[in-house]
Amino acid sequence: MSRRIENSRHAGSQTFNPELQPAAAKGDLLGRSCDDLRALMAEIGERAYRGSQLYHALYAERRLAFASMSNLPAALRQRLANDFRIGMPNVSQRFRSSDASVRYLLTLADANGAQRTGEAPARVEAVFMPSDGRQTICISTQAGCAVDCHFCLTAQLGLVRNLASGEILAQVLIALEDQRQSLAPRTNVVLMGQGEPLLNYEPVMAALCIMLDPNGMALAPRHVTLSTSGIVPGIERLAQEKVRPKLAISLNASTDEERDAIMPINRKYPLEALLAACQKYPLRPWERLTFEYVLLGGFNDAPEDARRVARLLAGLRAKVNLIPWNPGELPYRPPSAEQVNEFRDVLAAKGVPVFVRNSRGQDVCAACGQLGLSEAGSLVPTIASAPPPGPPPQQTRRMPGTPAEPA
Repeated sequence: MSRRIENSRHAGSQTFNPELQPAAAKGDLLGRSCDDLRALMAEIGERAYRGSQLYHALYAERRLAFASMSNLPAALRQRLANDFRIGMPNVSQRFRSSDASVRYLLTLADANGAQRTGEAPARVEAVFMPSDGRQTICISTQAGCAVDCHFCLTAQLGLVRNLASGEILAQVLIALEDQRQSLAPRTNVVLMGQGEPLLNYEPVMAALCIMLDPNGMALAPRHVTLSTSGIVPGIERLAQEKVRPKLAISLNASTDEERDAIMPINRKYPLEALLAACQKYPLRPWERLTFEYVLLGGFNDAPEDARRVARLLAGLRAKVNLIPWNPGELPYRPPSAEQVNEFRDVLAAKGVPVFVRNSRGQDVCAACGQLGLSEAGSLVPTIASAPPPGPPPQQTRRMPGTPAEPA
């Protein structure tokens, strides 16, 4: 049985096989909260406030070597260097896009999580995307993914394991440090890389608390977004958190039949249950729910699909991000520009705030749905049977998973 099939069975669960769970390495300080570090300092005979200083150095100042933590005494810095470590993934490769985006291929340390005997260390990806006045960093929360969205290359990997909180934070720190000479004033972080964040709940929330802590990484909640395929219990749990990011829902279809065909998770949490959870989700005064909709040419991009989406979202304080499908080795095709514009216009006419998301890093396999651990610096080619972009022949609609008609 392939790993992809085996792991997809766990997609609706809140608990995975223990061998897939992250485990912080002994002595690794990355990912520990301020309270944890204060307790650690007291445990080793230091004043507890040294833990607060260490926390500030790690996350506010991004000092990733003990020797550079000038707010700590030299003797303590040496002791920390002898007895502890700041576990950072290895940057195996960087791929720079023509649009200045950078995809990082990261190899995780064996000690940072349970690896199956005899297997290579897990690898994940992060993407840095600069824009005027800001940068956006897309990070992974799992190595691979169990949810098995059929249009996404990450699904081909299956779930290897969850990430520890430090491994999640490290992706942000690596990107910021690597690009420190050209950083804009504002940083956005999106949990939209490999993995389903709500199926790795505790480590994800631990990382988010440090990101959103004014004394930690000090990111604003409105600048951090968690994207989910629709794990209803996780959404309900997130709603109760005092510290939480913005929430984005990967919708991608307007009926259960269509969503079942491309997102098997819908069979466990169908649209009615998902939207009920969204209706109950508490929104801050400045906040909207984001619904992401990947447009698959000839499948979910018709005007009637747009009208159904508008009906589904009626009564919600929400916006829609339209994402034309990014090419990969899968039997789908992008919609035409005309189809994208028509879909957008139908939603706008129904009063739904709607935006078309521009793909970033497509030429280095860094765009939405392309994170499949490619070691190529150029675009992953589409398979030979996939039709080119444009309207489907005779406007027929096919179900994903069936062969595409030849061009």
